[in-house]
Amino acid sequence: MPEKERFEARDDDGALLGVITYQLTGNVIAYTHTRVEPEAEGHGVGGELARAAMEDAVAQGRLVVPICPFLGSWLDEHHEYDKVVARQHRRVK
Repeated sequence: MPEKERFEARDDDGALLGVITYQLTGNVIAYTHTRVEPEAEGHGVGGELARAAMEDAVAQGRLVVPICPFLGSWLDEHHEYDKVVARQHRRVK
């Protein structure tokens, strides 16, 4: 939902399962927060949101700043997105 600056995950009935919020400045997208509803935790919703957000960033040719700790951790395991992530903002293990 670009007008709300967020990606949403919904179930088949349209109920909200989770969101990733972002701020877009020019060609830089900062993912600021991920929230998964308690009833959806442990079912891969966060990972699906992260992948959708990153695939969109790649498709749009954007530079990603992962402010959100969840997304930062997820990116630590998904190096296929390294080329679009701002290095100085990557978490250090």
